[in-house]
Amino acid sequence: MQPNRPVNGLSVDVEDWFQVGAFEKVIDKDNWPSLEDRVERNCDAVLALFDEAGVKGTFFTLGWVAQRHPQMMRRIAEQGHEIASHGWSHDRVFRLGAEAFASDIERARKVLEDSSGMAVRGYRAPSFSIDARTPWAFEVLAEQGYAYSSSVAPVVHDHYGWREAPRFAFQPITGSDLVEIPVTTALLGQRRLAAGGGGFFRVLPYGFSRWAIRQVNAGNAADGVRPAVFYFHPWEVDPGQPRVAEAPLRSKLRHYTNLDAMAGKLRRLLKDFAWGRMDELAERERQRASVFAQAA
Repeated sequence: MQPNRPVNGLSVDVEDWFQVGAFEKVIDKDNWPSLEDRVERNCDAVLALFDEAGVKGTFFTLGWVAQRHPQMMRRIAEQGHEIASHGWSHDRVFRLGAEAFASDIERARKVLEDSSGMAVRGYRAPSFSIDARTPWAFEVLAEQGYAYSSSVAPVVHDHYGWREAPRFAFQPITGSDLVEIPVTTALLGQRRLAAGGGGFFRVLPYGFSRWAIRQVNAGNAADGVRPAVFYFHPWEVDPGQPRVAEAPLRSKLRHYTNLDAMAGKLRRLLKDFAWGRMDELAERERQRASVFAQAA
């Protein structure tokens, strides 16, 4: 491990196994309260991993979850981690519209702050759903006083992606202090590869993520040395979670592959690189943020 290495952004998207985008067509939201709740036990497992590694992170949490688990939210905050918003119930931004989006994040923020006792300054859109269709979402976030967003995946993907967006911190609104911190991508030639965690980290060999983060941290002439942004979900450390038999095969492969190996891979990752909260990363990157005209 090298001294003075970049401090990367460590984040957890707090949602339960039945709330993921891959299952949204086979699990109705009206049925959520009747399904086995495993998010608290899984968050406690994540907290134990972070404590073991001596790292702090950011927990982008659904308001729906925080409302039902106020003691868990308090524990996360009391252990020095950041509480940030993941919206209310995992609705993708492009399905909401500006007015509904404003109501969604306002509702979630109130519950997150009341349950944790911490001011909420950051937001991550479900399924990285701020993209070329929804740049107006940044205006709503700025109006509500958010300091940063980490809602853009600057890649092409079947579920999300804004290919034209910058790979690193950018200002989406001229004259606003709001900064967007995209999830990490790596370069293979001229091609951008998704490399910020989640299923890619869990399914692919660990060496891929290590290579990608090292590439970002090493920097280049155009971008300089930059921090990576990594995310995962509490359900990814839970191999015993219920199986959704009705889900499409592709979704099941993405969701269930290597659940039993995830905790071990996370231990390696937390040891191999330096990690910190997203709000602290956003403050460091704010002065380096580019202006993205298409989002203005």
